Amino acid sequence: MTFPLSRFMSTATATYGVYALARPRHLGDAVDPRNAADYDLLARTYGARDTVVSLVGLLGRSERAVSAAMLIRVACDVSDGLLLSAKAPDQQTRQKVLGVTLGWAALNTLALVVDRRRVGRSVRIA
Repeated sequence: MTFPLSRFMSTATATYGVYALARPRHLGDAVDPRNAADYDLLARTYGARDTVVSLVGLLGRSERAVSAAMLIRVACDVSDGLLLSAKAPDQQTRQKVLGVTLGWAALNTLALVVDRRRVGRSVRIA
């Protein structure tokens, strides 16, 4: 199987996607506990998106499909971090949100870069 680290990260992200669908309140509790219910739909949206994109990354038969899924994942994590941190009620929560989302983006990027190097290809964004 090619791209084992990317597929591992896709499995982990799919697991989060299922969790977000099963327990959507987790997002609001982490970002803005006073208005936690307002985040339930967003969490379900993230859960569905993350599950679908991760399944492409996990089950994709070509390196291009797995790479595309990983790049989408990274872009989503970065945009999630920017949007959610802007709504954070305080600096501590903002840092937590950015740490989780940008940290996850970094891990996905690292997995893709290592996998691509193992097969002798560079990562091209465009």
